[in-house]
Amino acid sequence: MRTVLVMAMLSMLALGCERPNVVQAADTPPPATPPSTKATNAMTTKVVKTDEEWKKQLTPEQYKVTRKKGTERAFTGPNWNNKEKGTYKCVGCGQELFSSDHKFESGTGWPSYWQPIEPKAVATEEDNTFFMKRTEVLCSRCDAHLGHVFDDGPKPTGLRYCINGHAMTFEKKKE
Repeated sequence: MRTVLVMAMLSMLALGCERPNVVQAADTPPPATPPSTKATNAMTTKVVKTDEEWKKQLTPEQYKVTRKKGTERAFTGPNWNNKEKGTYKCVGCGQELFSSDHKFESGTGWPSYWQPIEPKAVATEEDNTFFMKRTEVLCSRCDAHLGHVFDDGPKPTGLRYCINGHAMTFEKKKE
């Protein structure tokens, strides 16, 4: 029994952010759905660069995560345990993505948020890799892979945006 539990936990970590489904109470309304696919932030223009330009701008780990849809190991990326107040921005284009006011401890080892800083900051796409159906989260400005969104988050949205720390920079709130 213990071996099965350990194997299940290792599988979750290998696939990144995935947690077993949490059963909702019958009187709990269904969670909100994440923003629709490929919505571009109205205040910005799309950022498009070649692979070579991205490789020059990003660290190897940032490039692997954001441009090649990689996942950092749990509990190793920047900002997963950051408790400071501020804003998380895309490493690719600097767009504001998430606020520390919406961050919560999910226990997964990746920074988790119950909503983006604004709905148009992120886009979503269906992700059917690894024999699973998930929802991928992307920066709406530069299409950087950020992570995935799940429907087992806290109220008020019921969503858990499980985001790779290497996909973001953190700007501390000025006092």
